[in-house]
Amino acid sequence: QVQLVESGGGSVQAGGSLRLSCAGSGYLISTYCMGWFRQGPGKEREVVAAIRSADFTRYADSVKGRFTISKDNAENTLSLQMNSLNPDDTAMYYCAADFSLQRCVSNQYNYWGQGPQVTVSS
Repeated sequence: QVQLVESGGGSVQAGGSLRLSCAGSGYLISTYCMGWFRQGPGKEREVVAAIRSADFTRYADSVKGRFTISKDNAENTLSLQMNSLNPDDTAMYYCAADFSLQRCVSNQYNYWGQGPQVTVSS
């Protein structure tokens, strides 16, 4: 059974940094496409970043140059390094996983974590 457990959320002032982690079990992260999504207050869920391997990595325009998604295959963990945070980044963040690259590209993931809260104050 695939399970995803996130950690690393919290509160930070604008300009600060946070690192989110997503530990996977029941599957090999190296073979899966992984993504980070977020949903802010009153907003729809949006994709933040996604990665499979060198053949597929992408970022939302709003986070390019500030966020970095990465996999640690040895630890079976996905990470999201978030720098230069601003209040617009305030949201619940979710990691997601799917074996299918096609579903990953279309943001149709089958497996989801619970989501840590990230709050950025001005």
